[in-house]
Amino acid sequence: MHYLEPYYSWRKFYTAETDPNSPFYKRVYSEFEFTHAIYDTVIHPQWDEFGSITLYTKILFADYNHGFVIMEFIGEWNDLLYNDIMFLYRNVIEDMLAKGIQKFILIGENVHALHADDDSYYEEWFDQLDDGWIVGLNFLPHNLQEISYARIDHYISFGDDFEIENWRTYSPLELFRQIDKTMTYRLGY
Repeated sequence: MHYLEPYYSWRKFYTAETDPNSPFYKRVYSEFEFTHAIYDTVIHPQWDEFGSITLYTKILFADYNHGFVIMEFIGEWNDLLYNDIMFLYRNVIEDMLAKGIQKFILIGENVHALHADDDSYYEEWFDQLDDGWIVGLNFLPHNLQEISYARIDHYISFGDDFEIENWRTYSPLELFRQIDKTMTYRLGY
């Protein structure tokens, strides 16, 4: 997994480490030293650690004027053993909510396993959104089954509308507008 790096072509538009509003502001990365691992497998050093030992993220783009963020994930999302949602919510999401982010695009194509537990942090996150939403983009089918079983899909929107294999061909704003249009229709705004 060390060769799977976060999507980098949007770095010309945004980098979390240079954004004073980002929870990862002033983070320093190495291209050569692998310091993070998921179990016994090292991962690319560009992924951001937020307290979980099995799940890492990268803020690919944040737009405070439009109030949205696009985040990519890698690893195992394990709420059952490691309460990953608590770490994500407390160490990343709360900061972003405080900065006016109300719309979240979570890219999960590199989340290889998902083990759900309690949905209370998802509910708390969802309850903090005024006219916002949370969308899970490209999560793997076996993870979607677990998500549905655990009722996480009551708080995060998944489904065929959010299986966008070519998302990398969009600009961040184009991807947001496509998803926002779908969510506006779904929510009846």
